Amino acid sequence: MSFGKRLRDRRKELGYSQGELAEKLGVSLSAVSNYENGLNAMREDVLLRLFRVLDVEPNYLYQDDFSGRSFTCSVEEERLVKAYRTLRLPGKQTLRAMADALTAYQADLDADRPEEEIRQIPLYRNPAAAGYASPVFGEDFDYIDVTGDTPRGAEFAVRIQGDSMEPYILDGSIVYVNRDPLTNGDVGIFCVDGEMLCKQYVRDPLGIVYLFSLNRARADADVVLPRDSGRTMVCFGRALLSARPKMPGAR
Repeated sequence: MSFGKRLRDRRKELGYSQGELAEKLGVSLSAVSNYENGLNAMREDVLLRLFRVLDVEPNYLYQDDFSGRSFTCSVEEERLVKAYRTLRLPGKQTLRAMADALTAYQADLDADRPEEEIRQIPLYRNPAAAGYASPVFGEDFDYIDVTGDTPRGAEFAVRIQGDSMEPYILDGSIVYVNRDPLTNGDVGIFCVDGEMLCKQYVRDPLGIVYLFSLNRARADADVVLPRDSGRTMVCFGRALLSARPKMPGAR
């Protein structure tokens, strides 16, 4: 079991969210995500705070195996062991019987519903951060869990700023994105001449590209890119919306 997996399990055992642990350690939420996913190593000062916050010995997080000689107890486990040793024989037998029954019960649950590794995707805090080919370390993104409410195929998410895409996309809301090619009427995340935009894509037979605001009261934010305009446009992905927006002018 890896350091990151032990860290995640211990955090959940204590009932801390990633944000709560980040606050206790004095680091960003994305840093905690990186630690748990094995994408970044902790500085020594943060590591020392981690041991105190999680109330564990260093070997508890770094051990390679729970079996045999490498078995290391957490503080709570040590407390239970000490309590067990103070009991008389009938009490020890009762605890062993309870532990065996609970272990068998948990095994049956796991057999019927095997635990799946939770997939995570980056949530960029603004569309500009989505311009990176992959998440970068720092303050630009957090990891979020992929749940049953996450659109199928989502590869990353972006927090949208502004009202130009209302009512389909509200200011401050999260849009899930994949990297499939766009067709007319799709909403995408674009970089136009260095500016990041979330717009509806339309390409006409003459090769002119239109990037429309879904909020037609914000038509001033539309972008038109003639075929030979010399302007640059890069599409980073297709927004996965619950309903396909109408094309401009459609009824």
